Amino acid sequence: MKRNIVIASVAVAALVGGGTATALAVTGDGNAPGKQSSVRATDDDRNDRDDRDDSADDDRNDRDDDKADRADDAADAKAAKVSAADAITTALKSVQGTAVSAELDDEGSSLVWDVDVLSSGGAWHSVRIDPGTGKVLGSHTEQEDADDTAQARAALKGSSVTAVEAARAAAAKGTVTAVELDDDSRTSAWDVETTASNGAEKDWKVDLKSAAVTADTSSDDNSDDDGSDD
Repeated sequence: MKRNIVIASVAVAALVGGGTATALAVTGDGNAPGKQSSVRATDDDRNDRDDRDDSADDDRNDRDDDKADRADDAADAKAAKVSAADAITTALKSVQGTAVSAELDDEGSSLVWDVDVLSSGGAWHSVRIDPGTGKVLGSHTEQEDADDTAQARAALKGSSVTAVEAARAAAAKGTVTAVELDDDSRTSAWDVETTASNGAEKDWKVDLKSAAVTADTSSDDNSDDDGSDD
């Protein structure tokens, strides 16, 4: 669900004497590289251990992998002690603006809440929140297309429901693992993804004005989750 955003700033240090150049990523806000999360992501590499070519086993392997993936998703959702709503609230205390999206994401071997904030001046900020402690791990400025920025602003202007409120509204359906503004003028809403205790994922639409939660019928995932909301 994350919008495609390009990190704006990379500092390059060239060691001329040795003929070697080293690239060092820095945050666009001028901060040092962020701290590491206290929550480890579930290791799903084991899902790839059995990669046999025997067609008779392929279906069974696919089912096993799908079951393992759901178990991983459930474990990651459970490991996040900080809710989406609380992560967004913390991010907005760190960076002034309007939250446009939040996602529980694996960053290497760790889990983080990645919250996108649009400032009043039009700058985009990505704020990383520790899902275990709720502390800010770091942030950086990002660059977004001007048209997309204008579209997001237009959708937010007509909204009386914030990302925090959307996350809280959808929490009754399961553990919220992603929130994003759908700024399409025809379907403007908050897109929210929840993960059930069995790892099943569902997508929801939260109305920008009433906070009413409805199933996202455009998502193929919803038809595969056996209708489980918990």
